[in-house]
Amino acid sequence: MNANFLQTPIAYLKGVGPNRANSLQSELGISTFQDLLNLFPNRYIDKTKYYKINQLQRSSSDIQVIGKIVHIKTVEQKKGKRLVATFKDNTGEIELVWFRGQKWIKENIKINVAYVIFGKCNWYAGKFSMPHPEMELLSEHEKGTKIGMQPVYPSTEKLSNSGISNRVINKLIQQLFLECKGQFSESLSPNIIHSLQLISKPEALFNIHFPKNQELLAKAQFRLKFEELFYIQMQLLAKKMLRKQKIKGYCFNQVGTLFNEFYNTHLPFNLTNAQKRVIKEIRTDVGSHAQMNRLLQGDVGSGKTIVAVMVMLLAIDNDFQACLMAPTEILANQHYNGIKELLEPLGIEIAILTGSVKKAKRTVIHDQLESGELHILIGTHALLEDKVKYKNLGLAIIDEQHRFGVAQRSKLWHKNDIPPHILVMTATPIPRTLAMSLYGDLDISVIDELPPGRKPIKTVHRYDANRLKVFRFIKDEINLGRQVYVVYPLIKESEALDYKDLMDGYESIARDFPMPNYQISIVHGQMKPADKDYEMERFVKGETQIMVATTVIEVGVNVPNASVMIIESSERFGLSQLHQLRGRVGRGAEQSYCILMSGYKLSAEGKTRLETMVATNDGFKIAEVDLKLRGPGDIMGTQQSGILNLKIADIVKDNDILKIARYYAIELLKDDPALEKTDNLIIRHYYAQIIKHKNIWNYIS
Repeated sequence: MNANFLQTPIAYLKGVGPNRANSLQSELGISTFQDLLNLFPNRYIDKTKYYKINQLQRSSSDIQVIGKIVHIKTVEQKKGKRLVATFKDNTGEIELVWFRGQKWIKENIKINVAYVIFGKCNWYAGKFSMPHPEMELLSEHEKGTKIGMQPVYPSTEKLSNSGISNRVINKLIQQLFLECKGQFSESLSPNIIHSLQLISKPEALFNIHFPKNQELLAKAQFRLKFEELFYIQMQLLAKKMLRKQKIKGYCFNQVGTLFNEFYNTHLPFNLTNAQKRVIKEIRTDVGSHAQMNRLLQGDVGSGKTIVAVMVMLLAIDNDFQACLMAPTEILANQHYNGIKELLEPLGIEIAILTGSVKKAKRTVIHDQLESGELHILIGTHALLEDKVKYKNLGLAIIDEQHRFGVAQRSKLWHKNDIPPHILVMTATPIPRTLAMSLYGDLDISVIDELPPGRKPIKTVHRYDANRLKVFRFIKDEINLGRQVYVVYPLIKESEALDYKDLMDGYESIARDFPMPNYQISIVHGQMKPADKDYEMERFVKGETQIMVATTVIEVGVNVPNASVMIIESSERFGLSQLHQLRGRVGRGAEQSYCILMSGYKLSAEGKTRLETMVATNDGFKIAEVDLKLRGPGDIMGTQQSGILNLKIADIVKDNDILKIARYYAIELLKDDPALEKTDNLIIRHYYAQIIKHKNIWNYIS
């Protein structure tokens, strides 16, 4: 089949036309024959069975019946009207009901003619009824492609309302197969097909849409999932190879005075073996003449910042500048204060650039940066502005990468003639399966041990009814000289969501912890930066014992004396957020606690999240559960999930297929990097088609 034929606009398929083409494009993103072919079913319904009306059960299941409409009427109701038809076979009768599209149905329905109806059967007021059934004349049904297992395609309410039902989509796909004559080009090499005993591409496409039986459906699904994941891995791996071959990086060939002096004299604690291993991996990268693109994963409190500091020193020792970009002013300020304190004895010039830095100060920073007087610049998005120019930027570190779009990250590439080395740090551990798909083109380092002397945080779940006991516990901790966070999910009361909001909580805590015995700070996202900083500062200095806050403190605040984290309405937070918030305590030598407060009404998912938090402190285990609950797109945010616009595979459920696909892609590129061998020409051709029409390289910085 000519690949260009599949790029034909969908409007030209018999049965579509301009109006349906517009609906398919706007609702499902279907513009071409190829897009329709790749609209894979969500599930399948067994349509091998036809029920008699006297066999129906009160089970609300999908059923299929043959019979005739003998009577039709319009019934007035409180709001609008409904259309009701009496449908009979030789054993009984049921009602068919329509609440919309009534005019068209009334005009087109044929009385006393045999129909096959399909839909959900409800039992109401002593009789069976079927709302909005799928209907097909028995004569047409017998002529159509015999499908034992009926595919159910993705749809929207708008599509259904415009008359494009599941049956219509099914008919359009049948028409597409007729026009293509089922001749679809193979896209995998004979070697891979033979090795994995895959069915052919035409067979797989036919059986995904019109499965003859369960066994062929399973084979079709495996074949198409493997292919999709294989080509994603091919693109990621090819990009990685290309970057290493073609994109030269600055070579940090000496481990100089600053690095050694800091390591030997000023390092505040011994590095863990994991930190040493990661620094070694980075040193190998930056000393290799290739540009480094590395993802550094480490759990909350695992010591990523000290690794970042030592890599910056490597850059400065080799006469380069470094920058560190953080997602919030609070976090940027914390990095600035922490790194400045660490590097003060070495005489290194450091500055901070955020939205609230005044113009006069900005001008000085810009000048010092261009002259090379400034060694390290720390900041927020402000670092990406065009007027921020470096004399010689050799290293860009990005903290909390999932909060930045990839387009913003790529801007840092252009801050020097040769792209600087890029180190992306995340405190949200990404499960291996997700990392392999999202960051298959990055080298990945993991800090998988916590610094010695850290006591694991004790996490408990308490219901609102236990609040007085929790308050008593807080008082005991404060009497021991400790500090406490209380975090709320909302700032203002919401009628729709019945749970504690920040201002309510603040008043209730102020009543139970009255002045002058207790001092309380309050911080939320709607405060002016100066007010926020003032309140934070009071808490950091120990002037206040309780910090009442929203999730603005999810990242950034480092108060070793804070030993208790109370999370109100904890069932409303995602796992990743809960884990980040918990990481705000446990930073000192004392035993720390995280108390998850909730109401008694918990969804199954909410219960799983809280049970997971109580059971483990391991961010990677938490991320695995989070991935299963939420899926990859939600975890990574829209920018990163864009490259995982998968048609059929699911990287959580199809983790095993992903590993096989990656293995085959690695082996293939090792053996034949340019895909020149005769056996691989099919892959080369198909790969070229993919990157011509949708190049995932565009999405990844």
